[in-house]
Amino acid sequence: MKKKYQIIIDDIKSKILTGDYRIGERIPTESSLQDMYQVSRHTVRKAILELSSEGFLRSEKGSGTFVTNQYQTKPAGHAHMKTIGVITTYISDYIFPSIIRGIESRLNEENYSLLLASTNNDVEQEKKALEMMLSFGVDGLIVEPTKSNLYNPNISYYLSFKEQDVPLIMINAYYEQLEVPFLCLDDVKSSYLATKELITSGHQQIGLISKTDDLQGKYRMKGYIQALGEAKLNFLPEHVLFFDTESKQHLGEQINTFLMAHQHELTALVCYNDEVGLEVANVCSEIGLSIPDDLSIIGQDNSYIAQKNAHVKLTTLTHPQEQMGRDAADWMIKKVQGKKNLPDQTFYEPELVPGETIKRIK
Repeated sequence: MKKKYQIIIDDIKSKILTGDYRIGERIPTESSLQDMYQVSRHTVRKAILELSSEGFLRSEKGSGTFVTNQYQTKPAGHAHMKTIGVITTYISDYIFPSIIRGIESRLNEENYSLLLASTNNDVEQEKKALEMMLSFGVDGLIVEPTKSNLYNPNISYYLSFKEQDVPLIMINAYYEQLEVPFLCLDDVKSSYLATKELITSGHQQIGLISKTDDLQGKYRMKGYIQALGEAKLNFLPEHVLFFDTESKQHLGEQINTFLMAHQHELTALVCYNDEVGLEVANVCSEIGLSIPDDLSIIGQDNSYIAQKNAHVKLTTLTHPQEQMGRDAADWMIKKVQGKKNLPDQTFYEPELVPGETIKRIK
């Protein structure tokens, strides 16, 4: 549990970074803060002292305590170097190393520095990452949204960047509540092409495994439904397995239960991504189902795990990965340099990557 003075520090810091307390503005008196937080004067003074040492506040005898902008001072080595903040859901997993590599390589070409943070797809960690970026005073921010299909409680932080004219672009997804530029794979088309490939191969009983808390899951389900409708195949809710970030750690068990219940109905599965596709392959191996003879599967994103780490080569769809990273960094560099009329929306076209996990049915 946080100590009382730390709760005050976090709350005041949050209000400063989101603009509730503006630079030069006097914050409430010590007595008012005592009443607000139901703490002693000693606890309030300890919090103010800590915030002052971090450069968020300054006290003037007889006048009160004021918000300062010293917290935005960059370290000496970065004083004259443009710094771009990058926040992703993950850093070392799945397709993210390739995306980050693309961003870093383009920024290095222009001698820009990179400040990197990850959220683990958790909004509290996203909040901390955004506070760090605001405190550092980054010159631009590239963000992969956290739980992009759900309401985000950190919207005020993003609005603070816009109010401060700090360029912001999102990758892989975006928050529908905000008007911000973004670069995304065409996720509807990706899942549409995946489903259509199975249909073209003769499959009619096709299931879906999709993620509910990320926008990609929403749009990939839409593509799946579109392809079924175009082929005049019924959409059956019982043939869809949903998971989210929290339940992902038990996905293998969920897939096991799902396949045991529907293995005699389904001939194929469209998977949310390659990671899920390989989890399906592992479960099939455990319960004695052969891929693709008993069940055909198709992933999405053409990740390194689909290419190298599988005992079977997964059929999948492309994702721009490193190119997306380079394009995001290039957009940011141009924006920081004052270029006008940059694109607000970029969608990348997915393409089929043939593998060994789809059986053709005569």
